Amino acid sequence: MGLCNSSQRRSSNNSIKKKKKKKIGNGSNGNGGFFSGGGVEENELHRIPDRRFINSYSEVACLFTQQGMKGTNQDSMLVWENFSAREDTIFCGVFDGHGPYGHMVSKRVRDSLPLKLCSQWEVNSKSDHKNSMIGSMDLEETASISMDDEWCHSESDENQNLPEMYLPLKQSLLKAFKLMDKDLKLHPIIDCFCSGTTAVTLVKQGRDLLIANVGDSRAVLGMRDKDDSLIAVQLTVDLKPNLPRESARIEQCKGRVFALQDEPEVSRVWLPNNDSPGLAMARAFGDFCLKDFGLISVPDISYRCLTEKDEFIVLATDGVWDVLSNKEVVDIVASAPSRTMAARAVVESAVRAWRLKFPTSKSDDCAVICLYLDQKEVQGEIAEILDPQISATEDIETTTENLRSSDMDGGSVHSPTLQHANTLRSTDEIVPVSESTNEKLPMRSQSTRSLAECISTAEDEEWSALEGYTRVNSLLKVPRFLPGDKRASNRKKWF
Repeated sequence: MGLCNSSQRRSSNNSIKKKKKKKIGNGSNGNGGFFSGGGVEENELHRIPDRRFINSYSEVACLFTQQGMKGTNQDSMLVWENFSAREDTIFCGVFDGHGPYGHMVSKRVRDSLPLKLCSQWEVNSKSDHKNSMIGSMDLEETASISMDDEWCHSESDENQNLPEMYLPLKQSLLKAFKLMDKDLKLHPIIDCFCSGTTAVTLVKQGRDLLIANVGDSRAVLGMRDKDDSLIAVQLTVDLKPNLPRESARIEQCKGRVFALQDEPEVSRVWLPNNDSPGLAMARAFGDFCLKDFGLISVPDISYRCLTEKDEFIVLATDGVWDVLSNKEVVDIVASAPSRTMAARAVVESAVRAWRLKFPTSKSDDCAVICLYLDQKEVQGEIAEILDPQISATEDIETTTENLRSSDMDGGSVHSPTLQHANTLRSTDEIVPVSESTNEKLPMRSQSTRSLAECISTAEDEEWSALEGYTRVNSLLKVPRFLPGDKRASNRKKWF
């Protein structure tokens, strides 16, 4: 039917597109439509001067990512200064993809979510009070925001004197996250049925800080206590299925939460009548096979007023937190030779810790952002952290050879006791559950083969996109599809 609409409809569609392009070109804030929330070409987005998404640094932040030992790097990151054409405003985010197309999902969220937030924030900032904003919405949208608020972290709303920017920005974050998930669901190329991503993002404006978190990536603050000692303060909650509130919501929606015998400490989300996919988080973008069964993409939002005691914030994916404690990461950043090297120092320490803690397991992808909260300038004499193979318009995907060579640096590792506050021990990101394994090792920290070896020879062709993955899973088992047919109409049979 779609092929029979002739050229008249095409011509009308072309005229509509031209009109839309003109509107985008006249975007506000003098940014040529970068904050319109859509229609921005990828090459244009990457040319924004204060937007960094590869290994680099600026006067206030440094960021570094390194591919693990399992395949394509599924981690993405972003630092955007002068965000939304607002001075003294910074957007930061790390995104940890999972599933067959997790690398595509994380990059899509990295590129699109900030634009949607810009657009929503611009609209909501024009309203002075919550009542005026809600009054301009239809009933459906008002009900939707109320439902999103139900799952938001609300302690800051009740216990603090909040700045004027808080309410518009909070509602903008809620709406942007919702639109982002809808965008993924309708995406014509990226199959997000069993693929998704985490997202821990922050917006800092002056001394005001808002954090929005989906999944199990984490934000940690390095600050001084009353004795002037450096301490670590965790700013986000790892949204795992074993949290009482999360498990209650999932079970209320007929989803199931339980852990496998091989990994009793890792709770997972399962379909009602099928032992898949076994997602190890309670909130995520994408993963639409579970969206009717309790998985949500509503962010956990919190506010903090920064003080002179607060020195820096670290955003990182679970490849770091699985092997390093909050305090260890804060100490690594504080002891880095310069600010330009801090994020890289954390990643390299995590890689070495993986080799110590899990010598028979492949290390996970790592992505780290270090955001400094004071105004000290970066020293120019420090060597660049950019890998020579990185181009200005491509994401870093470090090769296994580069990873191994970097692992040889540094000699001994100073990590006496690795603490794991609300983190998963490691193993595989995507591994199917099937027959029992032939070998079962006594200690979990020594090996993860009990899950990785579950891939049978007969399943190798179906799982060709996942070849080489031995992570401990965000996603354990993808529901099987009929050969050559992955459409949503045929997916219902898996529920």
